[in-house]
Amino acid sequence: MAAVPAVPSILSAIACNLDDHLLAAALPLLEAGQVEAVEWSFDTLFDGRQLPNWFAELLTAYGEQGRLIGHGVYYSLLSGRWTPEQAQWLEQLRLLAARFHFDHITEHFGSFTGQNFHTGAPLPVPYTAATLRLGQDRLLRVADACQCPVGLENLAFAYSLEEVQRHGEFLEKLLAPVNGFLILDLHNLYCQLHNFNLSTDSLLALYSLHRVREIHISGGSWEYSQVEQGRQIRRDTHDEAVPDEVFALLERTIPQCPQLKYVVLEQLGTGLRTEASQHQFRQDFQRMAAIVEASRHRAPSHQPNAFQPPAALPTGPAAHDEALHAQQRQLSQILETAASYEEAQQRLRASSLAHTDWQLEQWAPHMLETAISIAQKWK
Repeated sequence: MAAVPAVPSILSAIACNLDDHLLAAALPLLEAGQVEAVEWSFDTLFDGRQLPNWFAELLTAYGEQGRLIGHGVYYSLLSGRWTPEQAQWLEQLRLLAARFHFDHITEHFGSFTGQNFHTGAPLPVPYTAATLRLGQDRLLRVADACQCPVGLENLAFAYSLEEVQRHGEFLEKLLAPVNGFLILDLHNLYCQLHNFNLSTDSLLALYSLHRVREIHISGGSWEYSQVEQGRQIRRDTHDEAVPDEVFALLERTIPQCPQLKYVVLEQLGTGLRTEASQHQFRQDFQRMAAIVEASRHRAPSHQPNAFQPPAALPTGPAAHDEALHAQQRQLSQILETAASYEEAQQRLRASSLAHTDWQLEQWAPHMLETAISIAQKWK
């Protein structure tokens, strides 16, 4: 059994799942007692696999000391239609929360593309009053299922600069009724800094940093645009080492987040198949942990119960929006089947999404191109 270290004010964590390559990379850190908390993507096991006893013991050990956090991937918070799979997701979370002690539960912002539940990639939705009500209802249901603080992660992808500039405000409105917190994913911010040519200070100013309880860092990849020659696009693919720029963002951001409790290193097992990449993962963790350690003496103490959800949680049918669902399905179908950027653009302009709150007329060409790539990778 891995050693579990004492609890400091801000915890250095890894996103740890049942992936052989990831576990091989993380095991020396766990055995040395360097991993102060564990984040588990709990819904990746909803396919019926059973937890090995040793992994359940690891989760229990961290949970008993208040240092196990749960991260959801497949809830699809902002899908227009409420599905049986989402109801089942909540019931599975309820069961897991009764078995393991989660300090908090988080989910991605956005909705999924793809014909089937649990497929596709999270993409943004229009920032409308109707979408806001739907998301607030869904997030309250997560809080009811887990009976602990809940949070949302900022999205890396955006179609337009205006969408980037409104994202933080919309997250704040979603989180307010459930007294929720924000996961500030710094690589997601790095993607937007590059893809929309923004300054760090201007982008951070758009987020409610007093709500940040967790920070993610990770790596990603570069792609060259075919529609805007010479432009590089940063993608949040989680398959490479953490860039220096993201470590610099971490040092800059920690002092601005008074409620910060966890800093989490993420990487997919697909990027950890060699000894060299696993060694780099451990180096990235130790560099992250050193930044966290250096920040502890100057970090303000967080309030342990700052994000407890309200007692009054929703009853009755879950919120849904059939008009939004129809638009999401149409958008997904176009992105997933378009043979080229030009075809996608033509079909979108002729679709029912044109001249609506989706504001597709303002979408940046290189980001529509990226959306097509994302959707066709995961369809």
